[in-house]
Amino acid sequence: MATTQRQSNDPLDDFERRDVEIENVSKRVYVAGTGPAVVLMPEMPGISPDVARFARWIREAGFSVYVPSLFGVDGAYPLADAAETVVRRACVSAEFRAFAGGGTSPVVAWLRGLARAAHAERGGPGVGAVGLCFTGNFALTMALEPAVVAPVLNHPSLPLDDPEGLEMDDDDAAAVAERVKRDRLKVLAYRFENDRWCTRERFAAYQALLGDAFDGRVLPSEAANTNPPPFFRDIVGCPHSVVTAHLVDEEGHPTMKARDEIIAFLGERLRT
Repeated sequence: MATTQRQSNDPLDDFERRDVEIENVSKRVYVAGTGPAVVLMPEMPGISPDVARFARWIREAGFSVYVPSLFGVDGAYPLADAAETVVRRACVSAEFRAFAGGGTSPVVAWLRGLARAAHAERGGPGVGAVGLCFTGNFALTMALEPAVVAPVLNHPSLPLDDPEGLEMDDDDAAAVAERVKRDRLKVLAYRFENDRWCTRERFAAYQALLGDAFDGRVLPSEAANTNPPPFFRDIVGCPHSVVTAHLVDEEGHPTMKARDEIIAFLGERLRT
């Protein structure tokens, strides 16, 4: 199913721009809203208009949303040439572990610090962490920060070369499993059925690690938007981004139901 696709950049003018320094590393973070905090991490190739739209939906649901700039051009419409200008650069960056054997991406330590800062600022029971694609698994490894109580993994794609990999080292995997069990966390996750970047083998690996705490939901591939931006059409090449590029903005559509389920999950965990 196709949906009308916006083809312009998003100025992000309704977000407060902050330069947040954690452990001597500064990154731009876009902040909006009131209420409990949710850290929304961008998907490749950056904070696209569709990622910003999802951030606004979180804000409108009564949360404070923090969107860190991790790669790409903030607000840019995703063009196919981002495969060379953004993805290749991120894959060799010291901050990310894009391939099997690399362990946990170092940038996650900075993101945990952002979650701590957001919780201190906004209060409440804790913080939500929502990952997308390249950052999908970061929402789980962020749960090693006690403030993170609502992890959501959307189509986690790392490691790119191992369909069963979880993009974390053995010690972190054990610590995450222990924290999830101890604090009775739930981990919500989404993928499309025939996604070649986020496979059923990866969801099975999460299930093996986390047991019943892992709630992996699979949407039929035919539910995906058939007219995504060029980066997703030409480079990703399959149904992938459930609540952003491949979302169909129609009431009652499966991807919109997924959006609503995520927001409801955040509400259950973050509101007293």
